[in-house]
Amino acid sequence: MRNLSDNWIAEGLIDFEYKKYLLLAYLKEVEHEFKSVKLYPPLTELISHYHKLKHFDTNKNHINSKFPKEIQSFDLKKVSINYKSKTEDDETMKELVSIISYALPQIKKHIEEGKSIYDFIENQLEIEPVGLSALYQKEGYALVSNGYSKEILVYRYKIDLFQNNLDKYRGIALKFIASIKKSITKTCHQIKLDLIKNFKDLPNPSTWRIVSKNAIPLEQSLLPISKRLLLKHVEIE
Repeated sequence: MRNLSDNWIAEGLIDFEYKKYLLLAYLKEVEHEFKSVKLYPPLTELISHYHKLKHFDTNKNHINSKFPKEIQSFDLKKVSINYKSKTEDDETMKELVSIISYALPQIKKHIEEGKSIYDFIENQLEIEPVGLSALYQKEGYALVSNGYSKEILVYRYKIDLFQNNLDKYRGIALKFIASIKKSITKTCHQIKLDLIKNFKDLPNPSTWRIVSKNAIPLEQSLLPISKRLLLKHVEIE
C-alpha cells in the first residue's frame, strides 16, 4: 500500500491543498486495507503519525506561550484582560498549523475505525491452555487455527522483559514451526506431545490453543492480535 513518510508534514511543498491530497490518498489506501481486515502495519503507522502531529502541535503552543505578550483589550464584564502575543507565525508556520488542524481529526477517525476492527477480531478469538498450565511460561508454543481451515499453525513464542526509566514492559516474538493438518490423531494434545519429543529444551512447555472463528488475514491481523492476546494470558514475573 501507499506509505506516508514519517516527516510528510514538513517535506516538500508546504501547501495545505498539496498536503491534504497526500493525506487523503494515504487514508484511502488505509481504508482499502481495513475493508480487507488487514490492520497491520496501517494501524501502527496511523497511531505513530497521530502522536507525531500532536507532539508538534503541543510543542508549538508551548513555545508560543513562552514569548512575551502585550495587553490587547480589557473585558470589564468578565473582569479579564486579553493578551496578544508579540510574535506572529510566519506564513509557513500558519500553513503547517492549518495542515495539522485538518490532519489530526482525519487520522483519529481512521484510528478509531481500526480499533473497532481490532476489538471485533479479538472478541471472536478463543484462547485456552493445552493440558496443564506450565510453571515456566516465558517460552512455549501457540497452536493457531484460522476459521474453517483444517491446518493448525504451530509457533514457538518467547517473551522478553524490557525496562526503561519509567516502566517495565513485555514483548513477544513468534517463530513458525510447522503447519499440521488436524485429524482424529493429530489433536492439539498430540501436537504438544510431539513438540516435547522433538524439542528437548522445553520438557514441559507452556502451550496455548488460539482459534479464530472467522478466516482472518494471518500476517496482517491474526498473528499480531494473537500475540497481544497471548501476552494478556501468560503469567510471568
